[in-house]
Amino acid sequence: MKKEWFFDRFCGEQIVVYAEDGKIVEVGVENEGEGELVGNVYKGKVANIVAGMQAAFIAFGLERNGYLPLNDAETRFSKYDGEDKPAPALALKEGDELLVQVVKPPRGTKGAKLTTALSFVGKRLIFLPNSEFLGISRKITNEETRARLLDEAEKLRAKGQGFIVRTAAETAQKKQLKAESEYLKRIARSVAEGAENAPVGALVYRECELPVKVMRDSLGDGVTGIYVGDRELYEKILRLTKLRADLSEKKIVLYTGVRSMYSQYGLDGQVYALASPRVDLENGSYLIIDRTEAMTVIDVNTGKFTGDTDLESTVTQTNLLAAREIARQVRLRNVGGIVAVDFIDMAEEEHRASVNAELERCLSEDRAKSRVLPMSDMCVTLFTRKRVNNEFLSFLLKPCPHCTRQGYVLSDVYMAMRIRSAIRECFANGYNAAIVELNRSLMEAILSRRMFTAELAESWKEKRVYMIPHSTFHEEKFTIKGDNSGVLNLPDDAQILY
Repeated sequence: MKKEWFFDRFCGEQIVVYAEDGKIVEVGVENEGEGELVGNVYKGKVANIVAGMQAAFIAFGLERNGYLPLNDAETRFSKYDGEDKPAPALALKEGDELLVQVVKPPRGTKGAKLTTALSFVGKRLIFLPNSEFLGISRKITNEETRARLLDEAEKLRAKGQGFIVRTAAETAQKKQLKAESEYLKRIARSVAEGAENAPVGALVYRECELPVKVMRDSLGDGVTGIYVGDRELYEKILRLTKLRADLSEKKIVLYTGVRSMYSQYGLDGQVYALASPRVDLENGSYLIIDRTEAMTVIDVNTGKFTGDTDLESTVTQTNLLAAREIARQVRLRNVGGIVAVDFIDMAEEEHRASVNAELERCLSEDRAKSRVLPMSDMCVTLFTRKRVNNEFLSFLLKPCPHCTRQGYVLSDVYMAMRIRSAIRECFANGYNAAIVELNRSLMEAILSRRMFTAELAESWKEKRVYMIPHSTFHEEKFTIKGDNSGVLNLPDDAQILY
């Protein structure tokens, strides 16, 4: 099996795609200016306390105040085996200043969830500077290995501190654990020192950016190739590779082709499909994935699939295929929270159980933790999934301006990404000029945010790109035409990109 990673940058966004045998399995995106909020540490201030909710709301520099449970410290590490000394509920009052770490990012109208039980993540260890939890990954199952690693972690911590042994530590040597623990302790000390004189709202520690996290957590054995579409990003990943003995630098490839990298490797269509609520299955059936404020709802439909035998077998076969694709789609789209799946009705309890078991099996292959409830008699299954990164749909979509923001349309950055790919395809076909006709507001966004600056300075510097705005074009409509003539007849409001 080919296991390939693709890294690229565009308009301040870093994008990573993981594919197995050419089929996308995982997608991540991060704004370079903002980065992933989860794991970031801020200096906050108690804005108000709600006794009935046993929570405080913290002003910490974002638009909305964060939510801090007053007694959640001892539950944060429940996914690891270990023991923690019960932490007393936080005694806070309005105006208190404190360090808080983001546990869940803001979503919709909800502010970020925060904690005061700080954690600093390494490849093999997680250091807890103010929590006495000593834990270990449940994926390490050998009892002797578990005992050895916990004993080593115990020796590395001081009073009032804790460590979590990650799965990657299973084969680690004592000196590797010690070196990493000292590194994480230095980070924690620098954060505490930097926060002393920092103003409220200051970001005092940024969790590592997307490429670093992927290199640290996701790249495992069997990687056949890593392709990078940006030179600066390539050099950064090359430096990170030198820290890993299990990954050869020869597998890192700088992509310099004329076409878009994702187009060249046949991945762009799969990425674009993530913006659609409809997912077609290979037998003619399909899914409809609908996001709401409270949950994600997935409907399974037979579509064109009629089967070869009886109705019950046809429905069961479709539901089994849907269960596999649902597990893939929630990972791809990074769906978190509650998910309700309306499977096609099955009469036999045995069939309902087999579909539910298949869904649970496929979800277990995801590194994000899930919990699947039994299927009801109405063939509805509920499951929960922990979101591990930014939701990719927030990159693809924006609130629709035409329906009081109850629906979604494709985002400006995503549309610019598609236009960029089409322009590169035009130049790859031998044209020296590309004429783009598009929605006026989208053109203004591209120009004001200088979205094609990097391309114009490098690969397009000998080319010409003209943009013609249309007030009647939908936000998602554009056309590209190549031209090699010396003289062009363009409207007065056309603009050339320099």
